[in-house]
Amino acid sequence: MSKRIYISADYAISSGDREVVDVLHKWASDSIHTIDFVDTALVVSGSVSADPDCRICDLKKEFNAQINVSSVVIFIVGDKTASRTAGSECSRNDKEYYNCYCTPYKQNSKGLKQCKYSLTFACKPDGDVGNINRYSYLRHEFEQAVKRNKEIIILYNSLYKQTSWLPSYMKEYEYLAEPFWQKNIYDKKIGNYHYVKKALGYE
Repeated sequence: MSKRIYISADYAISSGDREVVDVLHKWASDSIHTIDFVDTALVVSGSVSADPDCRICDLKKEFNAQINVSSVVIFIVGDKTASRTAGSECSRNDKEYYNCYCTPYKQNSKGLKQCKYSLTFACKPDGDVGNINRYSYLRHEFEQAVKRNKEIIILYNSLYKQTSWLPSYMKEYEYLAEPFWQKNIYDKKIGNYHYVKKALGYE
């Protein structure tokens, strides 16, 4: 039976961590490897991102929902993870909605639009991380996974432990972080399948 696993990563084309995610997806879909999961971060249909007026907070609310239905959250940490700020532009916590502006997700070229939420509500202590905040997308995902007590796996996009790459909000979880890559007998870089398999509970 497939597990529901949420994979959080930096998807920047030139300097992100897509390579690690691609290998994880390959392991989950081929007939060679025995791990079997659905990446809940990939919303195939019905995503709020399809709405031309989708905002930062709308995406974070969707992240919350997808993390909530997942049993494990995997965080890929690369050399740029700590410096990524996408998603942190909301100022609604500090200002009234009529003084807040943000760029709709699909309309970056059309400039800023006024905040569409005139009312906000305090988060419940046992609820989700509020989706109106100044967290980056990556930090929001991490905070939600922690608050919802999800099993967390942290993988460095590296052959070695790179503790200096960890964002400050992940420092307490440094003991969990392991390199994703290793070298095989032919000195070729490959994913550490056996570690990931064990971490996901498949052995």
